[in-house]
Amino acid sequence: MAQVYYVGDWAILSGPYFYETPFHAGPKGLEIFNYGKWLKNALESTGKHQVNSVPSWDFYKLGPGGYEKVLEEYDVIIFSDVEAKLFQLAPGFFDREQFGKNILTFPDRIRLTVEAVEAGKGMMFLGGWYSFTGEIGKGGWGRTRLADILPVRCLEHEDLTESTEGFQPVVTDAGRKPLDGIDFSSCPPILGYNETRPSAEGEVLMEFAETGHPLLATRRTGDGKVLAFTSDPAPHWGCNFVFWDEYRNFWLKCLDLVSGKNGQSAK
Repeated sequence: MAQVYYVGDWAILSGPYFYETPFHAGPKGLEIFNYGKWLKNALESTGKHQVNSVPSWDFYKLGPGGYEKVLEEYDVIIFSDVEAKLFQLAPGFFDREQFGKNILTFPDRIRLTVEAVEAGKGMMFLGGWYSFTGEIGKGGWGRTRLADILPVRCLEHEDLTESTEGFQPVVTDAGRKPLDGIDFSSCPPILGYNETRPSAEGEVLMEFAETGHPLLATRRTGDGKVLAFTSDPAPHWGCNFVFWDEYRNFWLKCLDLVSGKNGQSAK
């Protein structure tokens, strides 16, 4: 059984806003959405795995030692729509009561992530507006040491590639064996992705027919395995994808690729 810690793919909707006076605007309603429910349900569907799906703000608020405990307790860590700042900043930096009283430093989550992979941890990095380079560079993964473990190379400028007609995923020659048994002929178009480049250290298992850009890639770093899926496992890019008949089987295969359950090894 794999224990999976899944960060991201939650959202809060505030609004609509009503301007009722020249001095005041009020939101009429507040809703919280877990867009990660499709991936969580897929990974838990066999009863063999347990997934703890947490909002990115909960990850951000982990105190010193909190992330270290996560890395000890879970076999696979998933990051989806989680910008680099959530690794690089800590709530304590904004505690003004501590300014000038203590030296404010905290454990480096980027370093902890890299070291965990090298020691054997499985990691999955999934796409979205705040993943890889992201919208207007907000993702920022490529400017950190995460670039040292990713199986693809991030762009140095905004990487969002979108189309209302969608893009068709195809399996590469390298992906035929590890993805055997999944019928990709029925896969619906994917509405967008983060454009990346293949990496010499990684192996591209799927790409987009229209552009040749990587969709799914894996690599081995030290004793650990890392998977990159450059689109979203949830709406909106995946609003058709999450209802694909093979969605469950696809993500179970991906989990196997980083947890070593199927005998396949990343490059």
